[in-house]
Amino acid sequence: MQNIMILNGPNLNLLGTREPETYGFETLSDVEELCREAAASLGYGIEFHQSNHEGVLVDLIHEAGRKVKSGELLGVVFNPAAFTHTSVALLDAIKGADVPVVEVHISNVHARESFRHHSYISAAAIGIVVGMGVQGYVLGMQGLVSKLTK
Repeated sequence: MQNIMILNGPNLNLLGTREPETYGFETLSDVEELCREAAASLGYGIEFHQSNHEGVLVDLIHEAGRKVKSGELLGVVFNPAAFTHTSVALLDAIKGADVPVVEVHISNVHARESFRHHSYISAAAIGIVVGMGVQGYVLGMQGLVSKLTK
């Protein structure tokens, strides 16, 4: 069975307790279970990761690129969190690894502080889901499958 990699950036390990009025009450474990169930309904497994460290995320993107080329992985659903607005390294990793990525944000970043309106990741993403809560991960997986298997 082919997998979809779900990547989560900094502070997403605090879901459920960090600013629940913005991010909701679901935990990262809840998100993982949601993704596992949604992927199974689409005929895929998942690889689920979270890191507060940019370099770890870069390494996981490189790994994803290798797995896409070998056929083990369809692509990546990526919530880069705060690195969205700061990380050229993640943009370069996605482009360099030639890995299909759907960018996901739980909150509507465009309705928040102006510094959150720019995403480095969007330039390399095949799609973006913003402001749909944790359901955005499911929409991201559905979009990834739809775009890459037609």
